[in-house]
Amino acid sequence: MSGIAEFVAVNIDCPEPPKLAAFYAALTGGEVTFDTAEAAAVTLPGGRNIYFQGVPDHQPPTWPTGERPQQYHLDFYVDDLDKAEAHVTEIGGAKPDFQPGGDRWRVLTDPAGHPFCVCLRSGQ
Repeated sequence: MSGIAEFVAVNIDCPEPPKLAAFYAALTGGEVTFDTAEAAAVTLPGGRNIYFQGVPDHQPPTWPTGERPQQYHLDFYVDDLDKAEAHVTEIGGAKPDFQPGGDRWRVLTDPAGHPFCVCLRSGQ
């Protein structure tokens, strides 16, 4: 089947778009390509984009349970889970206490509280 649309980007609501753009650029080696108080963008290696939209009174998800459930999450391949976790915490992210199991991935959060996963590349 042939599609009629081309994927452009994922948009993430957050309280401070420039801060979150800087975090994801540092995480992925991407480049902040747009940066205002209301919106920001990161172009990832390979050309895909993550956009950040400012939302007044943004409340982070209460993952893994609670009144504001996770609505999405991003996955990233890494070569070493411990090094990835250390890098994420160094650039402003965190590791939630609850980890759903498995030794091939780890749940982390960005500075706005959005959960995402770092996953070992296949074959490791």
